[in-house]
Amino acid sequence: MNIAIIYGGRSGEHEISLISAAAIARAVGKNHSVTLIGITKKGEWYLQDSEEYERICKEQDSPLTITEKPENAISVIPAGKKNAFRTADKTLSIDVVFPALHGTYGEDGTIQGLLDMADIAYVGCSTMSSSLTMDKEKTKLVAEASGIKVVPYICMKRCDLNDSQRYDEMFQRAIDTLGFPLFIKPCCAGSSNGGSKAQTPKEFSFALMEAFSWDDKVLIEKAINAKEVECSVTGNSVTAATGSETDSVKAYIPGEILPTHTFYDFDAKYNDPDGAKLKIPADISADMIETVRSTAVKIYKAMDGSGLSRVDFFIDRDTNELYFNEINTMPGFTPISMFPKMCGEAGLDFPQLTNLLIDEAVSRHSEKSKLQTSR
Repeated sequence: MNIAIIYGGRSGEHEISLISAAAIARAVGKNHSVTLIGITKKGEWYLQDSEEYERICKEQDSPLTITEKPENAISVIPAGKKNAFRTADKTLSIDVVFPALHGTYGEDGTIQGLLDMADIAYVGCSTMSSSLTMDKEKTKLVAEASGIKVVPYICMKRCDLNDSQRYDEMFQRAIDTLGFPLFIKPCCAGSSNGGSKAQTPKEFSFALMEAFSWDDKVLIEKAINAKEVECSVTGNSVTAATGSETDSVKAYIPGEILPTHTFYDFDAKYNDPDGAKLKIPADISADMIETVRSTAVKIYKAMDGSGLSRVDFFIDRDTNELYFNEINTMPGFTPISMFPKMCGEAGLDFPQLTNLLIDEAVSRHSEKSKLQTSR
């Protein structure tokens, strides 16, 4: 099969995508043909020459780059199926798209909707599921409706920010009901972009302004003394056939984040090589490991997950209570990232993982193609 790996994008996680996509391309290329499509920070799509794939195979630690040749600009044709991607002088034949995109315009349902319109198989969650899980507030609402505990929170919108009286009321309510310290984060940004921890009203005010520079909705959460535990999940929670190895939903060995920063922020994740340690399995009891796994599956199914996700939790060090934090539908995907490492701990190595996700994408697209769309 010919697999198109799409990477880069209009996102604060653009550079992370270049690293994830390079790792995916190397693994996918062991069993399939690879076509590379880079998206610039302006949102322009370009087909990359075959030399770029050959380069990253020789330079094993190198991220992908994006070359902007006008003749290689990509157009996407609705209902084009395998021939949906075209340049000025040729039509590409693509079997499956692997969107190795993180954050805005990657995990938020936008590219998934485009690929659905093109009628082509793709790795990862559906348009609806991707859009839902990108919004931290809406994800928490679904989790709460499913009987899953979340950390106490308040959501502030830009309309609240623009109304000085309303802003003052919500500002004070957050302090009075949640108390310091507080975590402040954009509702729809990834990799902790725009996220801050506030210990005082002044820090809280600055943190809100930073978060609102990334999004029109901001989540304000009570900070708890917690372990940060994550769990990888794969499979199709909507149409999986009983006993299907490809589609069945599976949770892997949970891991634990041990940050050396104030919290697991962008610098700790990507810029500081000593910003955090990853411990797999997590340093929790066997019973709690199974609780994390079962709860991760419950959340994944509640969100109609498919393909892959990393489900993140807090475990209160004082009460041992488990809280759902968030779900990432296209988590970091380098060989040393938490998602593939947790799968690897369960015996699913990196090339096997990419093959599983491609097979699931083909299966899900086949099932969807059977649905009636008109009379």
